Amino acid sequence: MDDQGRGAVPMTKSGATPPARPAHAPVAEDEIRASDADRERVAELLRDAYAEGRLDVEEHAERIEAAYGAKTLGDLVPLTRDLPVHRGISFEKSPLGDPAAAPPRPDGPVRLPARNEAPTMLAVFGGSSRKGRWRVGSNLRAVAIFGGVEIDLTDAVFESPEVVIDVVAIFGGVEIKVPENVSLHGGGVGVFGGFDVKEQTAADPYAPVVRVKGTAVFGGCEAKPRRGKKLKEWVRKQLGAD
Repeated sequence: MDDQGRGAVPMTKSGATPPARPAHAPVAEDEIRASDADRERVAELLRDAYAEGRLDVEEHAERIEAAYGAKTLGDLVPLTRDLPVHRGISFEKSPLGDPAAAPPRPDGPVRLPARNEAPTMLAVFGGSSRKGRWRVGSNLRAVAIFGGVEIDLTDAVFESPEVVIDVVAIFGGVEIKVPENVSLHGGGVGVFGGFDVKEQTAADPYAPVVRVKGTAVFGGCEAKPRRGKKLKEWVRKQLGAD
């Protein structure tokens, strides 16, 4: 078998044998696998940038999707490269930007990213419930036909300053719970049924607003604040608000 055969050692153009790569060579920084905590830090930075007007709606949506789908730190870095350094985020293994400018990591357990959910909830001769830490956008539709829908927003991550919930309840019921520090407004039409929205206005003028509308036919809809539960994560309406 000649030098070009299967077992030949590759040669450089000068004829010298290139140095062998160590079997246990360190992985490049941008090839390190991203953790859930890394993805969530970048997502938080993107939400702040959107609230400050640095990103438009499409850019924010594209980057958020890319952040939660990132496999490595190298996938995350481009998403925040054009954003202010003073809001830099430190990864578990490697900092993004200047390490001295990165804020210290919080003590305690790291919260997992909020779930992506469909904008429509449907219950036909059954039930549908959504609670816990999930991402809620600007519109949500709840349809209950001979069934029940439960929407709990008390631990949700609001990605829009206003959430409109469109309700259709036919021989069924829809129950909506919101944090006590958001604004709740709206109302609907009840035909041999009831539509009860316990309206409130939050003390913070930039807190999210939940608006409920729709129709209940031989059914009902109830929307009310859940006392003792306060929202902590949302996109601010005022640009640059802290």
